[in-house]
Formats: sequence, C-alpha cells, structure tokens
Amino acid sequence: MVKQEKEFVNRPDNTAFTQQRLPAWQPMLSAGIIIPGFVLIGLAFIGIGVALFVTSQSIQVLEVDYTGVEQSSPCFKCSDPDVKNCVCKMEFNIDSLFKGPVFFYYGLSNYFQNYRGYGVSKDPNQLSGDLDSFKVPSDSCAPYEYVGKTPIVPCGSVANSMFNDSFKLYQIVSGAKIQVTLDGKGIAWWTDYNVKYRNPSVTPLKNAFNGTVKPTFWSKPAYELDPTDPANNGFINQDFLVWMRRAALPNFRKLYRRITEGDYAKGLPAGNYSLEIAYNYPVLSFDGRKKNEFLGIAYLVIGSMCVVMSIVMLIVYAKFKFPEEE
Repeated sequence: MVKQEKEFVNRPDNTAFTQQRLPAWQPMLSAGIIIPGFVLIGLAFIGIGVALFVTSQSIQVLEVDYTGVEQSSPCFKCSDPDVKNCVCKMEFNIDSLFKGPVFFYYGLSNYFQNYRGYGVSKDPNQLSGDLDSFKVPSDSCAPYEYVGKTPIVPCGSVANSMFNDSFKLYQIVSGAKIQVTLDGKGIAWWTDYNVKYRNPSVTPLKNAFNGTVKPTFWSKPAYELDPTDPANNGFINQDFLVWMRRAALPNFRKLYRRITEGDYAKGLPAGNYSLEIAYNYPVLSFDGRKKNEFLGIAYLVIGSMCVVMSIVMLIVYAKFKFPEEE
C-alpha cells in the first residue's frame, strides 16, 4: 500500500504536456517539394549575387599604400619605429569626379583581430563605466592590466593596440592647398555608442581616471582623445568604438571619416590631392573607399550550386523513383 502511494506521488500530472500528448506536425519531404525548393533558393541567390556584383563594380575606389616599405615611398622615413612624431605626404590625382558621399577607410593586412586570446583581452565592466573595475581591472586584460601597481584604463590588448594614425586631405588648386573637411561623427555602430560602451557618471570625466594610467601604446589618455569635442572622449570616442569592434578576417578596413560637407558634399572633383599622414602606427595602408566583390561572387556560386543540385536530384529521381510514386 505504501509502495502504491509513492508511485502516485512520483507520477507526472495528467496533462497533454507531461504525458506527451501534444499535437505534432512532421513535414514529409518528397522530391516534389525539395527539387522546386532548391530551384527557388538557387534563383534567389543568383539574383542577389548579380545585384551585389553589379553594385560593387560601380563603386569608385582609390587605394593609397603608405606603409613605407620601399625606399622610394614618401613614408619610408616614418616606417622606422625609432622615428617619433613623423609626418609624411602622399600625392595623388583623380581623373574624374569621385561621387559623394565619399567614405575614408584605413586598412590593415595580416592583422588577426579575430584571435581569441586577443579578443577577450578587455574588461567589459570597465568599458561600461564601472569605477570599481577602474581600480581592479579584470585578469583577462593581462599583460596590459597594470603598469607597476597602477591599473591601466582601458585595459587589455584590444584597447592597447588602437589605431592612432591621423590624416588631413588637401586639394591642390593653382598651387594652393584647400583642406577637405573630414567628418568623424556617427562612424561607429549606434549600439556601441548608446548601449555597449559608457563613460563613468563623473564630471569632469578626467576625475574618473584619477589613480590610473593610459594604455602603454597610447600617446594620450582616454579623456583627451578628442580635444575639439568634449562629448567625443572616453569610451564613447568614435575612433575608439570603431577599433573595439573587431574584424573577422586578417585583412580588413575600418571607417575613419566621411566626406559629406561643404564644397565636397557631392564628391571629390577631378584634380590633384595631397594626403598628410601623422604616421604613428606601424605597417598599415589607407583606403579611400571600400570595395568588396567577394560577397556577390559567393551568392552567385551558392545559387548556381543549388540549381545544379536540383537538376541532379531531378535526374536521380526520374531514374530511381519508387514504383508506388508512379
């Protein structure tokens, strides 16, 4: 009797869920469904691929490599790591109107931001404005955690390796230099600026960094990243946010500025230009406009494979179909 009572106690409730009586639907995949499905998916991918490929072909691209590896390069002197505060100039010519808006990128090659050890080397609490993490950074930031016994803010390899070259673009007209306005507002993701990264609620911001030290590779602390705009400092600095969003591939480009204002709102007119580079970061390249044909080609290849596979399945089905399906 006692045993029977225990069985009743352990028995699940008599409901459709606990007794597994819920209604279920299981699709019966037949050749008549799969083959047309593959054809439709293939055609959709091919259409998207053609659109992406045609769009990428219409994009104007100007690439200037200022790494300074060759002795003939104007930036060769700056490639020496012992040379500090080096400025070099790259001259180039545009044959026709570079239609606006123009996007200004910097590019790095053979740089593995997707390496796991590199990617986790930061303190999310610190980057969200937690003052306790300013005093005691996360162990994941090692070896860029402390300088002596003084905590580094922001800590970690990602922040420490922030890209720090700067650029000025000039148009040469009758021997005179006209500076092209470069707009750095809104170049970072909205979610990074408004959600993921936050400054401490301390005024002035400089006081929040008392008792800390800047990253070893930086020339100035986080609260002085943009002396022209107090709202663009700390962990919500646009250049800092762009760098902290790591690239998935070893060869990448990141948005530096836009050209959308003044006389150049409609683009860069044909003529001679000079790019003035404050060279601080070793082994890099500059790209005036991003162009990527790979995505369009990938869609074309996958779409074509789906169509080919549907044809193969149709042939196999027509030859080996079961008698009851005739």
